[in-house]
Amino acid sequence: MAEKQKVQPIGGPPSDVELLKRESNYLRGSLVESLSNRITGGLPELDNRLLKFHGSYMQDDRDLRNERQKQKLEPSFQFMLRVVTPGGVATSEQWQVIDELAEKYGSGSIRLTTRQAFQLHGVLKWNLKQTIRDINDALLTTLAACGDVSRNVMCNPNPYQSEVHSEVYHWSQQLTKHLAPRTPAYHEIWLDGEKVVDSLEQNGSQEEVEPIYGPVYLPRKFKIGIAVPPSNDVDVYSQDLGFIAIIEKGKLVGFNVAVGGGMGMTHGDTQTYPQLARVIGFCTPDRILDVAEKTVTIQRDYGNRSVRKYARFKYTIDRHGLEWFVDELHERLGWKLKPAREFRFDHTGDRYGWIKGKDGKWSLTLYIQSGRIVDEEGYKLKTALREVAKIHTGDFRLTANQNLMIANVSSQKKPKIQALLKEYGILESDQVSALRRSALSCVALPTCGLAMAEAERYLPTLIEKLEPILEEAGLREQEINIRMTGCPNGCARPALGEIAFIGKSPGKYNMYMGAGFSGDRLSKLYRENIGEEDIIDILRPMIHHYAADRTEGEHFGDFVIRTGYVKAVTSGLDFHH
Repeated sequence: MAEKQKVQPIGGPPSDVELLKRESNYLRGSLVESLSNRITGGLPELDNRLLKFHGSYMQDDRDLRNERQKQKLEPSFQFMLRVVTPGGVATSEQWQVIDELAEKYGSGSIRLTTRQAFQLHGVLKWNLKQTIRDINDALLTTLAACGDVSRNVMCNPNPYQSEVHSEVYHWSQQLTKHLAPRTPAYHEIWLDGEKVVDSLEQNGSQEEVEPIYGPVYLPRKFKIGIAVPPSNDVDVYSQDLGFIAIIEKGKLVGFNVAVGGGMGMTHGDTQTYPQLARVIGFCTPDRILDVAEKTVTIQRDYGNRSVRKYARFKYTIDRHGLEWFVDELHERLGWKLKPAREFRFDHTGDRYGWIKGKDGKWSLTLYIQSGRIVDEEGYKLKTALREVAKIHTGDFRLTANQNLMIANVSSQKKPKIQALLKEYGILESDQVSALRRSALSCVALPTCGLAMAEAERYLPTLIEKLEPILEEAGLREQEINIRMTGCPNGCARPALGEIAFIGKSPGKYNMYMGAGFSGDRLSKLYRENIGEEDIIDILRPMIHHYAADRTEGEHFGDFVIRTGYVKAVTSGLDFHH
């Protein structure tokens, strides 16, 4: 059980969200009543904020917003559901359930997120409960997929690390389970669980209901990822808490601990910034849960609960100092981390194509544009994967780069799966340019309420216009991390893109460059508020310059720093300078 909270007020009274959480009776609020209200397809704002803890966001189709206003109709409300899949692993049976629910209750498509989770879009309020029940019947959950708690724990799914992957995956599961909210509200509301008489009502101890979080949970979301060098595909430095697997003689001996990363910021507010996690020491595997819990409780007690945009863990550490945090962590642990051990990252992307593991099983990593699983004319991706799932006896693994791995395929099943993919015209990864394979984008318009510009729907078009320039320069197979988001919240981790675009307004973006290819350096603002024509005019000569003057093995992000286009940024505190 966690120690008694030592809540430190920060610069003002609690925000309205903090009051909402405290008064919600452990995330219940008036959700049951609001969900049963047939007069509107939406929810009151306060219940919508609580709904996030249960794994859903209310949205509306912004493409239809103006027309519906003219017709004096309420917005076209719909709900996004996010499914927790620690480490991104799902069985073939679970894949088929998600596929069916997308058709039956959603918009028809499935989205693979940058945190290795499923998202369903377009679910109507009337269908939320049944959809969540069906998800739980498949031994999955939406609890804590969103909200001010620890989110889906990420880990490396690549099969060439298979000897340690099972252990790393095990710890991602254990972390997700250990840090999950304990409130019975989820089962009461969605699964018709019996109303539980909280121990709070019995003995007045709030610690019994939520032993880690308490009645107001965390000040903001909290993200954890586990990386297995040399692959930094989970962008471990972007995590609030990162664990870097240390492997010696083929065995997992423990983890380096990194703290205080985060991608989000607010346009025009230089007190907000993306930040890189910093390595503070090493622990053995059996102590990983203790480190995670105590880290979470420090953020619970010291995070800013007055202004939400300053509430992320990175600001807590930067406000108090890294040394303060380490001392506080050691005090709560009752033991000290050991010195960090040597490791090396050399990339953040996925390794595509078929790879044979040491156990003789095969895994195929498919490129999925923007993580969207949908059927289009001439490219029946969703149908193809549905047919694969019917015969596949292994599992599916969602990567941190929005791609999909069909994993643990037997030699007997491999030709059958290959034939199915060919039948539906699914592209091999080498048929796609390296730039396109290295791209990440968020959902943005039309469903994300925070989006200021397009991302998922536009980035493929921009890449299509950049690909001929790369062909001319002889760089078709040169990996360059390119990322785009519709707002500065950072869902596609743009601050870690060698080329990145963050939406400012329709058709306009801030352009950033210079992040490290292995995810260890932030990007830097290069141009503000530019459109497609400016982007092409800027990148064409720069790409040719890179092709002509790069040194052997030099990545684009390193090149633009060496040649003076932007300065290197290794701390978020320097991001706006």
